[in-house]
Amino acid sequence: MTDSVDVYLQQWRTQRPDIDPSPMGIIGRISRAQLFLGRELQKNFAAHGLQSYEFDILATLRRSGPPFRLTAGDLVKTSMVTSGAITHRIDRLAAKELVTRETDPANRRSVLITLTDQGRRLVDDVVVHHVDREMQLLSGLDEDEREQLAALLRKLLLGLGDTAPSVPPGAAPPA
Repeated sequence: MTDSVDVYLQQWRTQRPDIDPSPMGIIGRISRAQLFLGRELQKNFAAHGLQSYEFDILATLRRSGPPFRLTAGDLVKTSMVTSGAITHRIDRLAAKELVTRETDPANRRSVLITLTDQGRRLVDDVVVHHVDREMQLLSGLDEDEREQLAALLRKLLLGLGDTAPSVPPGAAPPA
């Protein structure tokens, strides 16, 4: 069975037999998988009135544990977006009453973002559907294959320089 990337690779082999396009196969498949997965996951978020980036912020706050509060700076570190983008995203979530924002009494230059009860209920509901959907999307792989893929992707990311971020205050370190 072939996928669309196989077709592209064969075209390159025909047109440029002097190069080995196999890296394109790996990168192309990762990119295409991200497109397909992102589109499917967004359907779940949209069904709950969220964008994927909103879920990311709510989920980050939720996994941080009680009191479900992080500084805006900690959210910037975990989201890999600019502080301006985080501010806009937090504004949207605050307008939906899913988070609150307050000046940190211990550091007046810092802003604390806290998950509201409504936000916690929503993220707790969405994450159940999210995990179920992810399992459906990975159903073409058996458990051993999923573990192998996770290990290979982790190895790739580490080789690219990805490192675990420092754990925000109140969050449990990875097991």
